[in-house]
Amino acid sequence: MIDTLAKVFLNTEKTYQKEALMLVKREGQYRPISTAEFSQRVRNISAGLRALGLKREDKLIILSENRPEWVMVDLAAICLGAVTVPIYTSLTPQQIRYIINDSEARFVVCSSPEMWAKLEVIKPELPLVVRYIMIEDLAPAGVLPLKEVEKEGEKENQQKPEEFEKIALSIGPDDLATIIYTSGTTGVPKGAMLSHYNLVSNVLALRSVIEFTNKDTALSFLPLSHVLERMCTFAWIYVGATIAYAESVDTVAQNLVEARPTIMVSVPRLFDKFYARVIDNVLSSSSLKKKIFFWALKVGRKHAQKKINKERISFWLKFRYRLAYKLVFSKIVEKTGGRVRFFVSGGAPLSRDIAEFFYAMGILVIEGYGLTETSPVIAVNRLEDFRFGSVGKIVPGVEVRIAPDGEIWARGPNVMKGYFKKEAETREAFEDGWFKTGDIGYLDKDGYLVITDRKKDIIVTAGGKNVAPQPIENTLKTSPYIANAVVVGNHRKFVSALIVPDFDKLEIYARENNITFANRQELIGRPEIYEFYMTEVDRLTPHLASYEKIKKITLLDRDFEIEAGEMTPTLKVRRKIVEDRYRNLIDSMYAE
Repeated sequence: MIDTLAKVFLNTEKTYQKEALMLVKREGQYRPISTAEFSQRVRNISAGLRALGLKREDKLIILSENRPEWVMVDLAAICLGAVTVPIYTSLTPQQIRYIINDSEARFVVCSSPEMWAKLEVIKPELPLVVRYIMIEDLAPAGVLPLKEVEKEGEKENQQKPEEFEKIALSIGPDDLATIIYTSGTTGVPKGAMLSHYNLVSNVLALRSVIEFTNKDTALSFLPLSHVLERMCTFAWIYVGATIAYAESVDTVAQNLVEARPTIMVSVPRLFDKFYARVIDNVLSSSSLKKKIFFWALKVGRKHAQKKINKERISFWLKFRYRLAYKLVFSKIVEKTGGRVRFFVSGGAPLSRDIAEFFYAMGILVIEGYGLTETSPVIAVNRLEDFRFGSVGKIVPGVEVRIAPDGEIWARGPNVMKGYFKKEAETREAFEDGWFKTGDIGYLDKDGYLVITDRKKDIIVTAGGKNVAPQPIENTLKTSPYIANAVVVGNHRKFVSALIVPDFDKLEIYARENNITFANRQELIGRPEIYEFYMTEVDRLTPHLASYEKIKKITLLDRDFEIEAGEMTPTLKVRRKIVEDRYRNLIDSMYAE
């Protein structure tokens, strides 16, 4: 029985020998890494770490961008019984210092001189760290290049060929595999302790409801520090699927075309941007092309609805859809590489409009739901059983209860062991054996889970009405002119919004309408721009109840930033920080 991540690795190296288990961009083109090479490198790194003194239950930090070596180091440490602690590369040196010290890490692996620069300034404040290792070869004094670790490991494996497997098979399903620090939209990060079986159970549950095989290729670009990408990586390895690594978030569009994946996991922000880019291209095209596009979209939506409702599709509709696909959709699908079977969206709510737009073109985006603490998937839509606007049905083995106040509680083999060294916070997170997610939602009559919002984010107006800001914000962000939005109005008479314009598109609009401006601040201060955005907000939100309607807006001259603490590394807005930072602007919207 496969019940540990070590057994996942051992099974894959025996069962799925292939020329391209991984694809990595080198010298301008994707090159394969075979199962044999991957397996040997994991074994050598593991033996090398063992020779350097990494022991069972020791903590090892990984501070690196997505790359094959990230996964190799992760599995090498895990197969030793050590515990890996991933850190987002976007974090500041002070945030990195906190995680290294709080996790009591003894080994730190970083990717490059750029990441080492963050470590070097805090090195004197890391008393427990005994070894620094760099994946790239240009390691400074006192830092060991990974290839040296591998060389030492190769010798170890030659002298003790049975040792790796002996240790790997001694690991139990309840043993700690990783500590993942929640990026946290509020407060100090907490280290969620996930066991081997927490993650393996989620892999097995996902595999039982969604088909993915060794014939699939997945594009990896969501940071491996994110629990969703990490668990999915274990899932792809479990079935021997090929993993292609995007060079960066900025090159995803290009890498999609080059790697031609069948699956990709993402957060909604990528789908929002893809949608905005398509609409932007359409709006800037000729009137004939616009007419053809919106005709095709109308046909695509009708065709999609028939498929969802499992209704008979007439010959005439099939014919029109084939024509729409040939004239319009095929050109858009080509930009994804042309082979995509499905996309996965997680980490934040996906706008229903965006999901329906993709499905009209023949691309299914399945939305799921979970948290770091649940390894992560609690619910997911299936390829043949999905409902847009929901996060799907509960995965096998997991139970969900809706508390009296609407909070979602979960129980199952995927739920964490607790927060590292934080017993009070762990006790607070559970009630009668149920993990309290902090999300508000409900199960519909057919068993699909619908998320309303984060419990702590619900706005209660001065009139006592509850307003969920996230669905409204997701709707606003479907506008090509809106890059970001935060809805406010807690204990206020009405709801307002902070809006970050998409300045590239706004500046084009201003020039086309002879609106002069010297800089962004002047542009967003123009009354006609304010009116334009209010009209756009009203256009997008006719479905809102009167108490949910956005009565006023404030335009901001820059987007929220990770470095400024306004967003988490997974691009979620830290609402409290944003509201505190823009308190004066918010107050001015409510001045009598």
